[in-house]
Amino acid sequence: MGRAIAHRGPDDFGVWTDAQRGLALAHQRLSIIDLSPEGHQPMKAPSGRFVAVLNGEIYNYPELRAELDRAGRAPAWRGHSDTEVFLAACDAWGIEGAVQRANGMFAIALVDLVDDELVLVRDRMGEKPLYYGWQDGHFLFSSELKALRAHPQFLRRLEPAALPSYIRFGYVPSPLSIYAGIRKLPPGTILRVQLRRPGSETSRPYWQVPLPIGDDTLTPGIAADRLHTLLRDAIKSRMHSDVPLGAFLSGGIDSSTIVALMQDQSSRPVRTYSIGFREHLHDESQHARAVAKALGTDHSELFVTAADALGVVPLLPDLYDEPFADSSAVPTFLLSKLTRQHVTVALSGDGGDELFGGYVRYVHGRSLLRLYRVVPRSLRNAAAKALVALAGPSWDRVSARGPRSLGVTLTSDRLTKLADVLRLPGYRELYARLVSQWPNPALVARGTAQEPGLLEDDRLAHAIGCPISWMMYVDQLTYLPDDILVKVDRASMAVALEARVPFLDHRVVEFAASLPLGLKLRKGRGKWLLREILRRYLDPGLTARPKQGFGIPIAEWLRGPLREWAEELLSPHALSQAGMVAPDPVRRVWEAHLDGRRDYGHRLWVILMLQAWSRAAAPSVQ
Repeated sequence: MGRAIAHRGPDDFGVWTDAQRGLALAHQRLSIIDLSPEGHQPMKAPSGRFVAVLNGEIYNYPELRAELDRAGRAPAWRGHSDTEVFLAACDAWGIEGAVQRANGMFAIALVDLVDDELVLVRDRMGEKPLYYGWQDGHFLFSSELKALRAHPQFLRRLEPAALPSYIRFGYVPSPLSIYAGIRKLPPGTILRVQLRRPGSETSRPYWQVPLPIGDDTLTPGIAADRLHTLLRDAIKSRMHSDVPLGAFLSGGIDSSTIVALMQDQSSRPVRTYSIGFREHLHDESQHARAVAKALGTDHSELFVTAADALGVVPLLPDLYDEPFADSSAVPTFLLSKLTRQHVTVALSGDGGDELFGGYVRYVHGRSLLRLYRVVPRSLRNAAAKALVALAGPSWDRVSARGPRSLGVTLTSDRLTKLADVLRLPGYRELYARLVSQWPNPALVARGTAQEPGLLEDDRLAHAIGCPISWMMYVDQLTYLPDDILVKVDRASMAVALEARVPFLDHRVVEFAASLPLGLKLRKGRGKWLLREILRRYLDPGLTARPKQGFGIPIAEWLRGPLREWAEELLSPHALSQAGMVAPDPVRRVWEAHLDGRRDYGHRLWVILMLQAWSRAAAPSVQ
């Protein structure tokens, strides 16, 4: 099981067993803090009561160590690893007391030899993964599913309830996994398993993402100063490392803010990394280069060809263990691979969009919601019908020569999507449509009905009130941990690179929840408060551009270099043989995409990743 995830920690390997209790812990170590043998895991607490394996980092371990010293509760320290400090904290304050004090990203498995229980803990925002479950009488847990599959009692049964959700969103949402009986521990949760009573596990949250409250007493100046201070501290703590460290830099608001605050607190040029694409629409390298020059970083970039990116596609099923359809996994892996050639730790700007209003759906959502309030649904339906009538090849010939003042070309595909949105009754339906790859997965997925989630929670929507704040909150609980953080963790750890995410320091998350919406969205733009902080370090013109995704040209590739690969996976025989989706609707979408009637690239990518995963994992669909 350990060897199956050796890529996550190639520097050291350890095992601890207790035959009497039927327990085993294994750990693959990526040495970041305390490179000496004193950081070896599994590790015992000074008292001998606890044995633990910890994946990730506890950033405030120096402060916890000092607190233990002041209180006279410190042991005779052997080394200076965060795991040793955490175990001493468990001795002093109990497991939950230690977890509540810990600021970091971590997945922890801890055995209490006195109370005879196994305790699993996941960090507050879900930066580090943790799977668990019963398989044929054995309780298994790991950072990745491939380690569980290595256990001889692992059952490869498909979880039917996961299929509709995956086909809708392009990822398997927590707490489900793609396998029956295996679940993801939710972020901010402690799970306890009584060793003497198998099947008696209990879980409860020790922290939850706070509801957005919108403190209207916060003035822009005070809010910017407070956030600036919090971010500086979050970044400073994440710059502590006994191995070389750098940062991802795209040239956008989020990564530029992280790098600016890193450089301001560093005595030498920060190492920054970006990749560029030959396809101009997907290339951000010139923006990253300009920001790096302005901040004075030691910048490296790699230009990626289509062949480089296409070479990653066959690796995706093994990298992600579950079907995962975020196409930006490809450039994220290539960026991680480049970065790992120089450093072992990289800071990332992920989380800024969800916390501070960066996604287009927040900005455009406000306009659409105003339209919903003002224009009767009957008129919107009529307008939608007219847009559909306009869409077609003749419209595309006209729009291709039209003005670009909107920042996008209004292709017939976009007209059709706009028509779909105009027909919707309200903001929750709007959000569901915007985040769904297949809006009606029941027509495609062969599985049980999709389980109700946050989108269907009336009490949550009522408690938050503001539609845009509700969208951002749901993103923080779903899209962020189950897509964005999964993408970054697997892509970076595949090459033994540790990615750290300062925006997800829980103090920053709590402060973001206190901000009124007007300090996030203002004058038709998102991330207003972050822009104000970045203005202290950079000319605003360097980052004043429309938000650009980090994806690949799926639509074009599926009609070009990936067509043969896709056709084979989407053939009626291949779809029927896998037995997870209905072939007919998928074939209709594939044919419509090939003849250029619609851009169904992302929708098809969902099915292709499912099919490719099925071939690699060979699950039982019975």
